[in-house]
Amino acid sequence: MMNTYPTVLLKTPLGDITIKLFLKEAPVTVTNFLTYVDNQLFDGSSIFRIVTNHNAEQAEDANAKINVIQAGLPPGHQNLLAGIVHETTKETGISHLDGTISMARFEPGTADGSFFFCINDQPELNYGGKRYNDGLGFAAFGRIIKGREILDLIYKKAENKEYLEHEVLINSIARY
Repeated sequence: MMNTYPTVLLKTPLGDITIKLFLKEAPVTVTNFLTYVDNQLFDGSSIFRIVTNHNAEQAEDANAKINVIQAGLPPGHQNLLAGIVHETTKETGISHLDGTISMARFEPGTADGSFFFCINDQPELNYGGKRYNDGLGFAAFGRIIKGREILDLIYKKAENKEYLEHEVLINSIARY
């Protein structure tokens, strides 16, 4: 029988985070994420972007400010797989609440190996939200169930710019 709520363990030098994935609600997104996990493509990657209300770039954002921690493989990385179909929060019913994991994207269908965690509730990232002009939001696909305090430790590593000069290592992400 297929586990409709698989869990993964994300290990960093600051501590471990256990994430419950919603395979039943977001099958395309979770399958994509687990493909990266099972092939160890996230091992040795990093948390490379922390978006706060104080980043220089976000001060200029005309749409909606957000607070997220972005990780995985950055745009242009050699190990990126093809982009996936965009599963909106309207389709999945998974909102961008505190501790939610979601896929980073540019245009719909471009999400691949970069993901982010919500710091506090981020309704502007849901379907109908204002972060992107298309209003389609981002593809949420899971939630932290243990280690949320580690996210706070990582968030405190924010710098003046969103893209970190001192990235936080992801030792590994594996099924738990």
